[in-house]
Amino acid sequence: MKELTSGPETLRILAGIDLELEAGEFVAILGPSGSGKTTLLGLLAGLDRPSAGEVWLDGRRIDGLGEDELAHLRRGRVGFVFQSFQLLPNLTALENVALPLELVGIDDADARARRLLGEVGLGERLTHYPTQLSGGEQQRVALARAFSAEPKVLFADEPTGNLDADTGQRVLALLADLRARHGTTLVLVTHDPDVAARADRRVYLRGGVIERVERRAGPA
Repeated sequence: MKELTSGPETLRILAGIDLELEAGEFVAILGPSGSGKTTLLGLLAGLDRPSAGEVWLDGRRIDGLGEDELAHLRRGRVGFVFQSFQLLPNLTALENVALPLELVGIDDADARARRLLGEVGLGERLTHYPTQLSGGEQQRVALARAFSAEPKVLFADEPTGNLDADTGQRVLALLADLRARHGTTLVLVTHDPDVAARADRRVYLRGGVIERVERRAGPA
């Protein structure tokens, strides 16, 4: 459960959510605006804390951990992709991908960053800054950064929301390819039914509760 207090009023954003993710699964979270999709993603990733209930990540309960413990637990286990890219503007594409690896002491950070940028088709754009890249290219840098630490789980919040339809489809295909290649569990918030159709499981929220769950019938 997740509640927010505004003056004398208490707003319930999520209530009665019971969701378990399977290793390697692709889960799409859908629902109208205000249904609690992004809040649920933040709780699952340990970016937010529930008002009541438990959140477990990789076999460990995380809702009561301090910020330092959470950061340590997420390191190497969790990756994030956001709608707004969130690249550092004063760093090149290569530096944006390598920096998180360097901060956790990865010896081959530069080589790994180069390899991942090559995988997303940006091997010739290593020294370009975000302002020199298109929206689709920036999101591909963000994907490379998210996969750089080889996370067990990747959380994506509307990763194609700021892109045109064609570019969004190319980024989505790339995300699916990286996920399959790295064996990563993917949890993705989206409004797009075509994006959700690729998921193994679709979780529909409405009014802060799970309205229904659907599984993909055929192959992706």
